[in-house]
Amino acid sequence: MDKLRDSMPEGTEIDCYVIMKVVASGGFSLIYLAEDEDTQDEVIIKEFLPKKLARRASNGKVVPLEEKQVDNFNRSLRLFYQEAKVLASLRHPNIVQVRGFFLANNTGYLVMDHERGKNLASYIKKRSGSLSTRFIMTVFPPILDALSQIHSRNLLHLDIKPSNIHLRTGGNPLLLDFGAVHEVRNEGTRTGRVVTTGFSPVEQYYQSGNVGPWSDVYAIGASMRACLDGKAPPSAIERHAKEKLKPAARIYRRRYPAAMLEAIDWAMEIGYEKRPQNAKELLEALQSNNPIESESSLSELFDEKRAIS
Repeated sequence: MDKLRDSMPEGTEIDCYVIMKVVASGGFSLIYLAEDEDTQDEVIIKEFLPKKLARRASNGKVVPLEEKQVDNFNRSLRLFYQEAKVLASLRHPNIVQVRGFFLANNTGYLVMDHERGKNLASYIKKRSGSLSTRFIMTVFPPILDALSQIHSRNLLHLDIKPSNIHLRTGGNPLLLDFGAVHEVRNEGTRTGRVVTTGFSPVEQYYQSGNVGPWSDVYAIGASMRACLDGKAPPSAIERHAKEKLKPAARIYRRRYPAAMLEAIDWAMEIGYEKRPQNAKELLEALQSNNPIESESSLSELFDEKRAIS
């Protein structure tokens, strides 16, 4: 109900776009399918609307919930806009393309290409895990390469999970949803962090937690582990209190390459200082002594799975 109440109605014209429907909502934003009036292309528009700070007024503008939250909302909006500009400058085949950004209705909007396909979470659920080495090594190295570029710009994604990894049939996987992205500053701290049970590292749960590239590395490792287990790993908080996750290298040693399993376990270390410190380190670990040197497209892998099932 909140999503529908605060969303822009179908047919709303904003900038050069016409809203078609709401497709998702999160803690910081509403996401719409829209049409570009100039090109007739379908696009995705992300509207900055942090539900703990703001709401939509009757005139369509986004306003803070309370007067005391005005400064916090404006500060968060400035950060969203600054980081949208950085994201728009990124060019990588495995990062969803940002077409532009603009300010309207007292808030900010990010416009991205609309990519067809399915997300990794739905694929894991459909297959109940146990995805092949070939599939995993087709999806994750390109995503890690994209993440390396993000990190090189002093940006962190901080919301990597299977539902934010998009599988384009016949093309490269895409890293989506940069709603939680932020620049590394003030020793890595920032208020209002997003956490996702099973995929966020322990440091992301605390305002004083030292987040960095290693935090995204944990989320990649957890996403890879979900491909094996068919479900999200236990939360990092639970693991910190009492380890509940047996090493992948022990459980799956007869089914997957040792280098891949060891890389997953390394990425999922509770202590951030024990993990690969950036995406490049994890990528090198994954590819060391790895027998899979495939240039398969995801469409080939999907066809392969259908033939087997």
